[in-house]
Amino acid sequence: MSLFPEIRLVPFSRLTQGGRWRVQAMRSYSAPQLLWITRGQGRITVGGVTGGYGAHNAVYIPAHTMHAFEVTGAVYGTAVIFSGMPDLELPETSHHLRIRDGAVQGEFTGLLESLQRELEGRRPAARRAVQHYAGLISVWLERQIAEAEEPVSATDSARRLAAGYAALVEKDFRSDKSVSDYAAALGVTPTHLTRVCKQTCGRTASDLLTERKISEARRLLADTSAPVKQIAGALGYGSPAYFTRVFHDRTGQAPLAFRQAI
Repeated sequence: MSLFPEIRLVPFSRLTQGGRWRVQAMRSYSAPQLLWITRGQGRITVGGVTGGYGAHNAVYIPAHTMHAFEVTGAVYGTAVIFSGMPDLELPETSHHLRIRDGAVQGEFTGLLESLQRELEGRRPAARRAVQHYAGLISVWLERQIAEAEEPVSATDSARRLAAGYAALVEKDFRSDKSVSDYAAALGVTPTHLTRVCKQTCGRTASDLLTERKISEARRLLADTSAPVKQIAGALGYGSPAYFTRVFHDRTGQAPLAFRQAI
């Protein structure tokens, strides 16, 4: 067990252990995280908005925020996971920052290296040092967000709607709510909601909802021994047979075949 459960540094190579689907599927974590990409490129979806990422990008994802991260063997970086630091001042919304200043890049890399040394060693006052380095990381993040602020654009309303939809899905995806139910809660039509989701992340509103359900189904199949019928019911599917069809359509495998292949 880690001596410092409140913060972890996880290399991207470890994020895919146990199956690349664990990072590429639509999911969320109970702790905030900051992704620091040092090499490679791909696409990431956070809160219903998809964008490309490259080297020296920092992506902040609040707790319980739906996201999916395309990561290949050519992508290198570190995930900073703030597991139990309620007093740490972190943003309430997601941010994707492209850090172009070499000095700023070096500053953050230095903070991560110093934090890693404290986490790995048994130096005096290490726990206090870890807390201070975590605080400096939060200050670095806050400053980069402030410098990156841009004027409000015409796409902001679409992004806000997509983020609102993603937040509702994350809250209620285990229910039997449909896209129409979510659209009604947001005060828009299902057609408009789908149009906006296609604009912001290239997926329909139905795709986002189904991907989140199937991601959780994969986790439950991999990490628990719950029967398929129980998993189907827990995710709002009235029929296990229908759940099996949807799961197969999305993954290319039946639920039990997926479990046996883990």
